[in-house]
Amino acid sequence: MKFPALSSSKLRLWEAALLLAFGLTLTVGVWASASEGALADRVLRLHVIANSDSDSDQARKLLVRDAVLAEAAQILEGVSDRRDAEAALAPHLDELARAGEEALARTGRSDPVRVTLADQWFPTKEYDGFSLPAGQYRALKVTIGEGKGQNWWCVVFPPLCLASVSERSVESAAEGVLSEDQVALITGQDGGYVLKFRLIEWWQELMGGK
Repeated sequence: MKFPALSSSKLRLWEAALLLAFGLTLTVGVWASASEGALADRVLRLHVIANSDSDSDQARKLLVRDAVLAEAAQILEGVSDRRDAEAALAPHLDELARAGEEALARTGRSDPVRVTLADQWFPTKEYDGFSLPAGQYRALKVTIGEGKGQNWWCVVFPPLCLASVSERSVESAAEGVLSEDQVALITGQDGGYVLKFRLIEWWQELMGGK
């Protein structure tokens, strides 16, 4: 079976359309990589894993979270850079773990708490007042007991998660760490952040990011 030959003008239109599609894809990809990479370079995430999925262990997970965040906030006072934040926390991981264990002890439990620093994949998450796109981030990982329960994901630096449960605004917590454009992106002030985050995820999947 023979197919009709395309005229040179139609071929040029197809070529132009393909070039335009390629250009748009490349532009979106460059923006997505730059946006996610810039955010990941400026924040230190927090990953808390509960002992189990029981209601009591899930409630205790939040107590450990609050204790670790409060202890970390004291250590990070005056720090304005993600790498400096990591360097400041690294010698105090045992202290952070003890703060979590003390929070558990007040509920009558003696589960061990392990705290480490690691690179981890985080899904897109929405919090109180802001969201963060999926991607590879440096994280403070807190594992309670057997670590078989549901996760709690947030940010230890800048103290955005403390801001989300206090009177301090996200903008105030991010001041001096994130740019105005980055704050606008994660808080949705620039509009359409859901679409932008989906573009980031799409590009990461296209590039085999996870």
